[in-house]
Amino acid sequence: MPLLKVTTLFSLATLLAVPLLAEGANPARPGTLNYIEGNASIDGRALTSHSVGNTEIEAGGTLATANGKAEILLTPGVFLRVGENSVVRMISPNLTHTEVAIDRGRAEVEVDQLHKQNNIQIDVKNGQALLLKDGLYEFNADDTTVRVFDGKAAAYEGLSPAKGVKAITVKGGQELSLASENVKPVKFDAKPKDNTGDDLYKWSSLRSEYLGEANEDLAERYAYGYTGAGPFASGWLWDPALYGYTWLPGDGLFYSPFGYGFYSPYYLYGGGVIYGGHRYGGYGYRGYEGRGGFHDGGRVRAGNSGGGFHGGEGGGGFHGGGGGGGSHGGGGSHR
Repeated sequence: MPLLKVTTLFSLATLLAVPLLAEGANPARPGTLNYIEGNASIDGRALTSHSVGNTEIEAGGTLATANGKAEILLTPGVFLRVGENSVVRMISPNLTHTEVAIDRGRAEVEVDQLHKQNNIQIDVKNGQALLLKDGLYEFNADDTTVRVFDGKAAAYEGLSPAKGVKAITVKGGQELSLASENVKPVKFDAKPKDNTGDDLYKWSSLRSEYLGEANEDLAERYAYGYTGAGPFASGWLWDPALYGYTWLPGDGLFYSPFGYGFYSPYYLYGGGVIYGGHRYGGYGYRGYEGRGGFHDGGRVRAGNSGGGFHGGEGGGGFHGGGGGGGSHGGGGSHR
């Protein structure tokens, strides 16, 4: 375990100011582009890796993918991931009213922390869904399906539900087709194996892992006062190694629906440990506590198919390899 270099709460408090930003990166707001691979555009303008961190989908704007995928930040701790041949439109990029329409194709939303002030709505043809809990949600515009892998949503028929219209509750392991004559939730296999899950699901899981490892790195730097850590404030923080934003909660430990952890520097400073290991495909798997308290569970840095910060065959990332995604690893959500 690294030596604790911050010896008083006052010392840690001196680090609390504004998020760490790389040169050229804007403060993250709902709609900020956080990752791109393959071909995609915003309002007809082609996106590249240089667009990450300084390009947003503004109200009324549209992101379209061809043979590519994109990750968009919504509220802190909430990620929108857009699959291939898809179109999403930003309705409202506000922290207290965040609304996105899936006009074509598919998108997933990973919710790692939801505050009571948040109002996150996802629209598809014939209806919309209000996300009520942490979890993983998928939306298919082509068949107007709402899937809840983990969490809870309130679905409504019609994009502007009339007053008094009763919400249809969709729980974890259920899906709802808003195009069917009898609109009611039905069960589906909400825990696909990694080797059989579809491409968007596996890609979302991989992105979640990369983001969690970036969180781990930054949380340790702020908690233990490593040289060059810079100031800290909860929310989206830029990770130069990731070439993107990750999320640092203000306090506590959160887990993603894929089982990867998001740590607050306060949690680590207070003696909390980092849980290592890899998930086994189930939601909320927390690995095991390392023998020394930190990192004995292992990390994902590279690999023949995973990509990441150090590249890898076919893996990709911004620092080497080709065709894959990401840079560091992880993800998290409170359970």
